[in-house]
Amino acid sequence: MEFGLTAVEFDLQNLEAALKAGRKYTYLPFSLHIFESVSSTNQTLWDLLNQGAISGTVVIATQQTAGRGQWGRKWISPAGGLYLSVAISFDKLQGIYIPKIEATDSYQLTFATAWGIAFQLRQCGVNVGIKWPNDLVLDGRKLGGILTETKVNKGQITQAVIGVGINWTNSVPETGINLESWQASQDFRPIPCLEMLTSTVLLGIESGMECLSQEGVSILLSRYLDLLTNMGDQVYVNNLSGTVVGVTPQGNLRVDLETGDTKEQITPEIYIEPGTISLGYHKSSV
Repeated sequence: MEFGLTAVEFDLQNLEAALKAGRKYTYLPFSLHIFESVSSTNQTLWDLLNQGAISGTVVIATQQTAGRGQWGRKWISPAGGLYLSVAISFDKLQGIYIPKIEATDSYQLTFATAWGIAFQLRQCGVNVGIKWPNDLVLDGRKLGGILTETKVNKGQITQAVIGVGINWTNSVPETGINLESWQASQDFRPIPCLEMLTSTVLLGIESGMECLSQEGVSILLSRYLDLLTNMGDQVYVNNLSGTVVGVTPQGNLRVDLETGDTKEQITPEIYIEPGTISLGYHKSSV
């Protein structure tokens, strides 16, 4: 375990105990680097990797001053949230037995992370769903998000940094929700502390990687779709109405178009790349 230079709120004994109690796999030899605040946990972790850090290295913070989101957006990361990044190298010598992944299939890492974290939180009693492609939702509002960054060589991913942000006690916009406010409205408090939330997220990432490695992408996608809140949603593409029916292994949304009475030849199913449409938020039915 390593600490940053600033004071931290984490209780390492609690975090270690929670990880030990809940851990079923040993795919990621967690090495924790804990900070009160960083510019970006992903960037901090890339810096550590450039200095020789290995798979399973984790950077944790409760605030980011320059967080990164999908498609170059800023990730607003106020104090009180949980922000962490995990390194994965596709190198058996480092103890990771995840098959090589093509660069075009990088979203499989995001799907594995989203499903694993949602699954672990649901095991604790927090009814989390997934909003395509990379958001975690609770009661129809955004609880957290995932950003996967990769390095590629000859068309295959050689290294990945998976960043996760979860709203804990931090302020959130109208479309967001933090876990503590949700727990205050419940009859029970399934996640009693920040250390337990951190452990649950890390175990979720690990279980997602285990599913991708051992069960394969077809099983992973099936489990991801089971928790996807967008299944059956009506969407509009080029003024045509369609229904969300699934997701491809490359991360694209599968939409069945409604042809109506038109005589024009229209492809009944189309694939929509992440970032090209916004699905919004609604009450989860999972």
